[in-house]
Amino acid sequence: MLSEKFLDSYTQKTPPWGFNGLGYIVYKRTYARVVENHRVWNGGITVTKKVSDLKERPNGYPGEAKILKMVDDHKNTEWSVLDKQIMTSTDNYIADGHHRWNAMMKLGMGDELIEVIEIPLTMEEVWGEGTKATEEWWQTCRRVIDGANEIGAELSDEESERMFDYMFNLKGMPGGRMLWQLGTPNNFRLGGDSLCNCWFVDIQKPEDFSWMFERLMLGGGVGFSVLNPIRLGVVRQGAVDNHDVSDADYIVPDKREGWAECLLRAIKTYLGDEDDPTEFSYSTQLIRAAGEPIRTFGGTASGPSILIEGITKICHVLNGAIGRNLRAVEVLDICNIIGSVVVAGNVRRSAEIALGSPFDIDYLHAKRWDLGNIPFHRAMSNNSIVTSDIEGIPDVFWEGYKGNGEPYGLFNLDASRKYARRFEVREDKSIEGTNPCAEIGLANRESCNLAEIMLPNIESQEELIDISKLLYKIQKAVAALPYLDRESDEITSKNMRLGLGVTGVTQALDKLDWLSPAYEELFNFDINWSAYKEWPTSVRLTTIKPSGTLSLLGGVTPGVHPGYSKHHIRRVRMAHTDSLLKYCESLGYHVEWVENDNKTKVVEFPCEFPDGTILAKDMTAVQQLELQCRLQEEWADNAVSVTVYIRPHELEDVQAFLKENWTTMKSVSFLLHSEHGFTQAPLEEITLDKYEEIRSNVKVLDPGSLVPIAGLSELLDDDCATGACPIR
Repeated sequence: MLSEKFLDSYTQKTPPWGFNGLGYIVYKRTYARVVENHRVWNGGITVTKKVSDLKERPNGYPGEAKILKMVDDHKNTEWSVLDKQIMTSTDNYIADGHHRWNAMMKLGMGDELIEVIEIPLTMEEVWGEGTKATEEWWQTCRRVIDGANEIGAELSDEESERMFDYMFNLKGMPGGRMLWQLGTPNNFRLGGDSLCNCWFVDIQKPEDFSWMFERLMLGGGVGFSVLNPIRLGVVRQGAVDNHDVSDADYIVPDKREGWAECLLRAIKTYLGDEDDPTEFSYSTQLIRAAGEPIRTFGGTASGPSILIEGITKICHVLNGAIGRNLRAVEVLDICNIIGSVVVAGNVRRSAEIALGSPFDIDYLHAKRWDLGNIPFHRAMSNNSIVTSDIEGIPDVFWEGYKGNGEPYGLFNLDASRKYARRFEVREDKSIEGTNPCAEIGLANRESCNLAEIMLPNIESQEELIDISKLLYKIQKAVAALPYLDRESDEITSKNMRLGLGVTGVTQALDKLDWLSPAYEELFNFDINWSAYKEWPTSVRLTTIKPSGTLSLLGGVTPGVHPGYSKHHIRRVRMAHTDSLLKYCESLGYHVEWVENDNKTKVVEFPCEFPDGTILAKDMTAVQQLELQCRLQEEWADNAVSVTVYIRPHELEDVQAFLKENWTTMKSVSFLLHSEHGFTQAPLEEITLDKYEEIRSNVKVLDPGSLVPIAGLSELLDDDCATGACPIR
């Protein structure tokens, strides 16, 4: 565990947050956990009290490992338990400093007199009136690194301190889910499922729908294939009813497993075998009301109505297919409806990608919004086709690139299986699909295991290699954890697939030559570390993901994408009850109501990319593809996720590039350039003068003034570069 002596020097430092404080707000909103059994109070006086007269509050927590570490550090004169004051209530209950007091008692200091800060409240008043506090960055870094060692990362003391410093200074960090979950009881209750961002499932049986539902409810994104719906069998006549009575066939428990089981039973009514009933009734009387908090993963409960509505819609799709096999677009609808059930409370979200055939016209028309009569739930997924032959794609596919509906992405299954880095043949025949952002080719029911390096903040090739190895050890430990689903556990243990990414690429073109040597070092390190741990070597190690949220922390461009513009406003939407709004206003950020919405406000952050950053206006679509291919060749043995900004006149050039290079490319998606012109857009280009005007009204972050803030949930704007994968 990290020592108190080491940590003390960081407690009053301010990390180099990106974009004039936006990085700090994103961090507090997305990754800072409530500090258990800790509150914040105003006021207090310094008084002298006897150590043994102080009392642990009822149901206090011991934190034995941390206490023993404090005792050892004190005995070794590395640090003193008296360095910081304990806070107490007027009746001598400890309000803050539980571990420190326990360490004093173990050291035999019970008779000593110490100075404490006494809050003018009794214990009952303290714990009734205190405001919940959330972590500051140094505390999150500590939780993550100590938590990584608890699950088997085996970082030495020196390595833990280096990793802490890299994280604190925003040079690199584990993926967003690990930032949120490492060091919590969920690591042992849920295993690797609590720490992985995204998954893939090949839809071939009813259980795959409920498996997908559970992963989305756990906060992960899910890619899914609709290539072969015939495997689901012929749809039979079924009947599903919701009755809030105690004699229903199934009383849905108020937990994710209960929701998934209810969905599975409903779908099996139509797609089950001869032992499954064709009639099913369920009751939602145990499900908590809308608006109540979801404590494990954040957000708020949606209430039972969204589940009832979702099952009703799915049954409507199935009723329309009785006596025949489902079509791919109907499987798409079921998966999208599942995603819409998870999107609830204006906070929880889901990310999906569908993989279908380039020759299925219904599938290609699934998001042709311009044709009308397209169900809204189809907005839940980005859709791609699976092909290795660009020239064989029908003309209707390209209609989305002309502004007719949405442009579909491309996924090359053959190249994903054949190549590690580009032109580097290293077959992985287990790959069946990809995750929602298409940076990781995955086997059926396999997960992403991600970490990120902020390349602009790395100072040398040696530092890049060092941080790569440290993050690798954390990721490898996550891969070795048990997973809830047997198939997921087996394929993860076999493949040990990792995805160590770099971001800020277009801010660090001068550092790209470091990537290939760093990859070679990491590849060899995996061989040695895996042999030492008696684990399989990893089938893949590196990637480049879109990196929306994590890149905001450090103020760098997302993944391989260019910067939006030199100076711009980024607008972040928050629920009007969010305590962060007052904090933003106190720092001088402009806050206003979202138009035609009395529950949401928007905060404007002035942002600036440094000189030398490649901007979107400076890159053609083909240049973006060329950069993707370079990164695939030098770094990513998984894939490089890219959403290419394309203007209509560039389509022929893009098609020509893909015809020449697609056989060694793995995935790509496109976003049609649009001069949107709408108000309160997430991003707005501004002049230098306007930027300086806004910036002059914003106060500089002061570590002494940072207030603990509760209200954990996700930002309400797009986390990734295109909003394709809004996962922590």
